[in-house]
Amino acid sequence: MPSLGELLAPRRMGRDFRWLLASSWTSNIGDGVALAAAPLLIASMTSSPILVASGAILQFLPWLVFGLHAGAIADRFDRRRLVMLANTARAIVLLALCVFLITGTANIWIVLAVAFLYGTAEVFVDTAGSTLLPMLVKPADLGIGNARLQAGYLVANQFAGPPLGAFLFAAGTAWPFLLEVVCVSVAVLLISRMARTPIPPRATATHPPVHTDIAEGLRWLWRNPPVRTLVLIILLFNVTWAAPWGVLVLYATEHLHMGAVGYGALTTASAVGGLLATVSFGWLERHVSFATLMRVVLSLEVLMHLAFALTTVGWVALVIMFAFGAYAFVWGTISTTVRQRLVPAALQGRVASVNMVGVFGGMVIGQALGGVIAEIWGLTGPWWFAFVGAALTLLFVWKPISQIVSAAPVEAAQSSNEP
Repeated sequence: MPSLGELLAPRRMGRDFRWLLASSWTSNIGDGVALAAAPLLIASMTSSPILVASGAILQFLPWLVFGLHAGAIADRFDRRRLVMLANTARAIVLLALCVFLITGTANIWIVLAVAFLYGTAEVFVDTAGSTLLPMLVKPADLGIGNARLQAGYLVANQFAGPPLGAFLFAAGTAWPFLLEVVCVSVAVLLISRMARTPIPPRATATHPPVHTDIAEGLRWLWRNPPVRTLVLIILLFNVTWAAPWGVLVLYATEHLHMGAVGYGALTTASAVGGLLATVSFGWLERHVSFATLMRVVLSLEVLMHLAFALTTVGWVALVIMFAFGAYAFVWGTISTTVRQRLVPAALQGRVASVNMVGVFGGMVIGQALGGVIAEIWGLTGPWWFAFVGAALTLLFVWKPISQIVSAAPVEAAQSSNEP
């Protein structure tokens, strides 16, 4: 009977993977705390819908502004140290916010500025951090490695963090952010225990201008059909996904009449489905091809949009959302794993950053479209748009999915009893 530690982080994946996993999970606890505390703080300072919405916009704006630069920088320098430096910057920004809160000098403009600075540092943390796993484990273990990292996100960021953040905020506005400072600082210490990671090949060469590196990454991506198609799939499905998600709170409370608690239950159901998928991912990876899994989960995405467009019953929506959480986790893990297997080490940062810019760009476009569609055709309109758009996208990419997966050869699994 394998130990819990062996199940979570198999010994064959190395000690450095365990340090990376521990650092990621710890950081996600702090991010989960902020997920609840930051909107509460903004709402306590202003009733302006524009300013409240600005707090949400600042979560993804740094990706659109600095995402490509973060990728180029991640391919130039020691990625582990870059994660440490960017996390240290996050801790400093949060500590400054705590000082403002404790002294009573904080205002909405300071909070929004902190949100932007924190989000900017997070762009560099996430971009450089996403390149570390392929440097630590064999290609055959990338799937289970990504699944374990995603499990930490679900448990810490989605489950444990938000309720803790709300509780601490009620005790005092500075407490949740002080805890986040501690979590981010501990994450820096944990990742510092990793052995020095190999420096990307570009880091040993004379540095051209950053825009030259960005252009090189974009050219490589454009000339690589499998990766280009994968990034396009992610962009288009984020547009269709974000269209109804932007008005989900209105859909849940006004169309399904679930109330505020019911709306919260929808997001919880999604997280529970994701946790179920973390338990079963190892089995799925061993018994079902990635191409089949990708087609299945994208087909389920299409059906989910249709089901939400048709249902008027709250408990049915909860079941749909549970299924969404499960297959969305599988999709996220597989798409990340395939991309990491396809992209050369020297380009991991730049391609990952293009992927993330596509994710957040798709969300911006989708939410804008969803708001307009809901205003004109009602709260189910965005779901019908998402259904048609996702179905057409799936037809377009159905055949290329095989080419994407076959282009990413993987070593034989090391063990027949992988978790």
